[in-house]
Amino acid sequence: MKHVVRLSLLLVFLAEASFGNAQVQSILDGAYVKETNLTKRVVPYPPLREADVMYQRRIWQDIDLRQKINQQFYFPINQIEDRKNLFDVIRYALEVEGSLTAYGTGPTGADDEFHYPLSPTQVDSLLHPIAMVDDYDLDTGDKIGSKEVRTDISSEDIVRYRLKEDWIWDRQRSQRYVRIIGVAPIMDVRDQDGVSKGLKPLFWLYYPECRYVFANAECYNIKNNAQRRTFEDVFQKRYFASYIIKEDNVFDRSIGDYALGLDALLESERIKNEMFELEHDLWHY
Repeated sequence: MKHVVRLSLLLVFLAEASFGNAQVQSILDGAYVKETNLTKRVVPYPPLREADVMYQRRIWQDIDLRQKINQQFYFPINQIEDRKNLFDVIRYALEVEGSLTAYGTGPTGADDEFHYPLSPTQVDSLLHPIAMVDDYDLDTGDKIGSKEVRTDISSEDIVRYRLKEDWIWDRQRSQRYVRIIGVAPIMDVRDQDGVSKGLKPLFWLYYPECRYVFANAECYNIKNNAQRRTFEDVFQKRYFASYIIKEDNVFDRSIGDYALGLDALLESERIKNEMFELEHDLWHY
């Protein structure tokens, strides 16, 4: 008889647990099921022959996340149910999915030609660096030395994104293309007191590989939340503000090597206006 009672109680408990799980799974946090961006495919680039490239210029640009139009890359700081910021998308693809390959910046910290692919162990040490922090006596509060602590790079530390692009004029289609070659998150490096020590690129990503990840990651559309864009849409349709930091030149130098402050900004605008005039004067309407 005792065995029968125990069996009955067990069955009742399992039934209640399954009913509770069914209730949780049936909850829809919204008015409809979103499917468009989750099933979106990457639109392939149109084929491009070298013989059709009439003019080309390589450009490096920085996207400053402090600008209002670029806040879609920076927020939300903490992941929410239906979206996350761009760095969290990249980090998940690197650490969990393994669908992206990160490339190091080389011994000088300036290599952007994808010469140094990073292993999963190297990516882990890059995203979770070991820092030296002061160690204190719990009783007296006196400093007794330093100790190593494993830290995490937060999405708040990423303040810019750097794009490496090829601007191409195709005479076959009478069209100008912008092909993004690489993207790099730029980190604000700070010491243990929180004082900024400058900016540095964390790593480089090969953008044609990133397209398959970005195409399924939603970002907020301030104009209409029912028509959310993906990060792939934002990059391809140029829904961001940026400024040029370098163009290909015989010296292989950036604008910051020969101009500073307002002069650097004016030089960036000069290059941008030069490319606009080239495109405008090239075709006949």
